[in-house]
Amino acid sequence: MSRLKTSPAVDVQVRSRGQVPQGAATYAREKVLATLEHVSGPVLAARVKLTQAVHCSAARPATAQAVVDVSGRPVRAHVAASTVFEAVDLLQERLTVRLARARRYGPRGRSGTLPEAWWESAGHEHRPHRQHLPAEERRIERYKSFSQTRQTPEDAVIDLEAMDYDFWVFTDLTSGYDSVVYRDVRTGRHRLASLGPVSQEHEAEGLLSVSTVPVPVSTVPEAVQRLNLTGLPFVFFADTATGRGSVLYHRYDGHYGLITPAR
Repeated sequence: MSRLKTSPAVDVQVRSRGQVPQGAATYAREKVLATLEHVSGPVLAARVKLTQAVHCSAARPATAQAVVDVSGRPVRAHVAASTVFEAVDLLQERLTVRLARARRYGPRGRSGTLPEAWWESAGHEHRPHRQHLPAEERRIERYKSFSQTRQTPEDAVIDLEAMDYDFWVFTDLTSGYDSVVYRDVRTGRHRLASLGPVSQEHEAEGLLSVSTVPVPVSTVPEAVQRLNLTGLPFVFFADTATGRGSVLYHRYDGHYGLITPAR
């Protein structure tokens, strides 16, 4: 007599910040577990963060974020809503889509062409908006580094979508130059910028446009000034101190984050 083997239940860790209503953590855990039932690969970890903003005058004061590790590859979703329970529902929808895409394109480092569906922006309207702080109050609150592992722009886009980010900074596999892929806010499509020459074959395929604007060379303080003047969500620049590509970006709390190459 044979017995069906079932995978052990995933321990979904839920953290709360602010006055999150009672029962929301249990609700979030159940929703994420229901989503993970459809994941074929082993889920190594799952974390959820629920936040209720102190200032309830905000249009969408509740946010929900999940990071799921599937076979060593993280998949992330981040949404905002008027209530925590609504945010959890939106989180489940967005996480389901990202897990499906990650499963479709396999592990990191597996190159391939990008279908047109990758630039569809459905659900982006539910992503959180950053808080506004006066420029004189902003500080670099977080320092991160990007991997030394090289990858193609197509793989970078897959990582960007899996992590639900606005941009993804990486070192190009072919050219060896630090580069960034991001969503063009005007078209919703993905765009590529690099410190060095970029092959026009990406542009020719029509799925990944190439920026022709020279990447600025500046110090970190100059990048801060540029970010404030342009109002852009991030600035990709060549750091005069290292000669390498770096990204200064707006965090959701209104401060800055800085991403530099791993040493």
